[in-house]
Amino acid sequence: MSQNATVAACGAETAAENVPDLSHRRRWWILLVISLSMLMGVLDGTIVNIALPSAQHDLGFSDADRQWVVTAYALAFGSLLLLGGRVADLVGQKVMFLVGLAGFAAASMVAGAANGFAMLVVARAVQGLFAALLAPSALSVLMTTFTDPRERAKAFTVAGSVAGAGGAIGLILGGVLTQYLDWRWTMYVNVVFAVVAFVGGAALLHRTPRDTSSRLDVLGTLLVSIGLFCLVYGFSNAETHGWGSVATWGMLAAGAVLVAVFVWWQSRAASPLLPLRVLLDRNRGASFAALFVTGAGMFGVFLFLTYYLQQSLGYSALNTGFAFVPLIVASSSASAVANNVLVARIGPKPVVPLGMAIAAAGLIWMTKLDLNSGYVTQVLPQLILVGIGLGTVIAPAMSLATSGVAAADAGVASAAVNTLQQVGGSIGIALLSTMASDAATGYLSGRNPKNPGVLAQAGLAGYSTAYWGSAAVFVTGLVVTSLLYRRGVPQQNENAAPVVHM
Repeated sequence: MSQNATVAACGAETAAENVPDLSHRRRWWILLVISLSMLMGVLDGTIVNIALPSAQHDLGFSDADRQWVVTAYALAFGSLLLLGGRVADLVGQKVMFLVGLAGFAAASMVAGAANGFAMLVVARAVQGLFAALLAPSALSVLMTTFTDPRERAKAFTVAGSVAGAGGAIGLILGGVLTQYLDWRWTMYVNVVFAVVAFVGGAALLHRTPRDTSSRLDVLGTLLVSIGLFCLVYGFSNAETHGWGSVATWGMLAAGAVLVAVFVWWQSRAASPLLPLRVLLDRNRGASFAALFVTGAGMFGVFLFLTYYLQQSLGYSALNTGFAFVPLIVASSSASAVANNVLVARIGPKPVVPLGMAIAAAGLIWMTKLDLNSGYVTQVLPQLILVGIGLGTVIAPAMSLATSGVAAADAGVASAAVNTLQQVGGSIGIALLSTMASDAATGYLSGRNPKNPGVLAQAGLAGYSTAYWGSAAVFVTGLVVTSLLYRRGVPQQNENAAPVVHM
């Protein structure tokens, strides 16, 4: 080897050794960048709901189609999130983080410029795809940047707090942008966050070596993605074609078969997308079921209550955003009490089912809302009750979802937490939208559909049915979690991966 080559090799080796030290010195700036990317993802989930009525009016799509603006994102994100974690291992965290940010920003620009329903939905699906690449790489960066257990706990606490606050910020920001600018700015604002995070990520993050042992479960990805799409489409198709339609029950049957084959394949694949051993523990299985249920019920509440406040009560987009804030505050407060006090003393078995019961009670109470309901006396109490129920369920379930998981499975268990909530939300919105549409159509039967008063009452009938459906989902969750959770305080695994909701 020549002298120059030897010097170059030594220099490269020294540089490689200095990369982790440099990253460690910049770790709190890296946390800021990662938290910003997480804030963008959480904002998108709530900001779109507030803007959806304005987008529907502007683009002229039907009530039957509006659910796809939310579902397209959630379905793409949820079904591809596990794959995103594998891809991040293959190409490196920094590359995937930057690709995810750039793709999400580009898709947001297209969604904001949409000239019709199809363009908006496709852009939302692409947003979900790039979010599925971004989220695992962001969490992986935190895991590798903060190696000290105490500092890692602080980092994940900060990231989790930012993600939690993002829900409330998104509600208010969505109202401000929609009311004073245009609903399209609820999409364009993502570009601002993405550009800042991209510049910070490019400057601060270092290239990580690729994991050559990681393999993509392409067949598993295809099976679960197509299967979930068939299920969601089947429930949605029932809204326009009825439950007896071949397209409806055919898609539902195909989806069920494909998901069943996916489960079978995961037990035989060399590198399974979701190792079944992650789901087999009773407490973890109960936690995953609880997260699926809350996703199915929670997404529907946001969607239908947004339309109730804006179309039935005549709230502005900004007032609608502020109206939801007490639900977020109640949920965050209940989360802290449930996870840090109740579960730590008596275990999850009585706590999580109680949360399901509280959420169901709040939703049943919501069925009493009418065109003359006042916010303080009739809307606010239900929102707070539902928020308490959601917080009492979600925090313990997220905490226990990775408890006892082997180190090799910690990442996939963390990804599964977000996956199940997003997939549950996709299926829940599709089913509840169909139920609401059927109820509204039934109310209009024999009445004058051109009468504004009749149309308003038909809308209330649809919303009420959706609340009953959501309540039934939570009652089902109550039964399932009561049966599955073990009695007593669970043993916490200090090595389990912290979970941040995306």
